[in-house]
Amino acid sequence: MPNEEQNPWQITAQRDIYDNPWIQLTEYDVINPGGGKGIYGKVSFKNTAIGVIPLDEDNNTWIVGQYRFPTDTYSWEIPEGGGAKHETLLEAAHRELLEETGLKALRWDKLLEMHLSNSVTDEAAIVYLARDLSQHEAQPEETESLVVRKVAFEKAFDMVMRGEIKDAMSVAAVLKLHYLLEQKLI
Repeated sequence: MPNEEQNPWQITAQRDIYDNPWIQLTEYDVINPGGGKGIYGKVSFKNTAIGVIPLDEDNNTWIVGQYRFPTDTYSWEIPEGGGAKHETLLEAAHRELLEETGLKALRWDKLLEMHLSNSVTDEAAIVYLARDLSQHEAQPEETESLVVRKVAFEKAFDMVMRGEIKDAMSVAAVLKLHYLLEQKLI
């Protein structure tokens, strides 16, 4: 029986293939858990993925629509972005919420942590629930062309269930918050 704490992969060599300010791609020569030789590519992210579900006293939330270059599709998502190493995760969440929606929140709770695609990347994500909201002016980055919608949280949940929201962080966060609300745990 495998030891859960021991890594069964053996690295025999590694090469940096690509590097930019956001990601690094490394290729490894490996011996896999079955003893076979092979290669493995890993994308390392230089920021932490940060997501926020803003929720007002009437159970409304805000979703953000934008065209996503990697998937070549339009995507509805919770407000999200990257948390740089020089800021705390909560500072990044405050910044992302303000940038994308113009909202500020007084109450913050960690909703979940996850690995986004752990078969090819080490990208970690954290999502916060933001409450006690006030509206200010949004401050989107120059790379963002955003549509922001205030919707009933149940509508966002329905969008997840119908497959209209496909972003992994958004799906996981909406499903978890829906469960917590339904169970009256928050």
